[in-house]
Amino acid sequence: MDNPEENQQTQERLIGDLRLVIENAEELLKNTDQYTSVLYRSARAKLALALNAATEELARFEDEQLGRMIEATRAANAENADLSGEARIMRAFH
Repeated sequence: MDNPEENQQTQERLIGDLRLVIENAEELLKNTDQYTSVLYRSARAKLALALNAATEELARFEDEQLGRMIEATRAANAENADLSGEARIMRAFH
């Protein structure tokens, strides 16, 4: 069974890969706007739709990842009885 640390690394790698794909697709759209044939316009429209979907999915992944991080921090604070802001900050750096 995968451990949580491996899952976290895999998720971070997937998010990074998705960011790179989005950047490349945006660059491709910018660099092909001078081509006006029907074939290019159709391909660009499909790419734009896929890019929008990928961007939305990336935002969803990042929101879920942030939620997991917040929950893990909350659980660590409760487990270690970190009642003050100072104790919570110190835990974040250890």
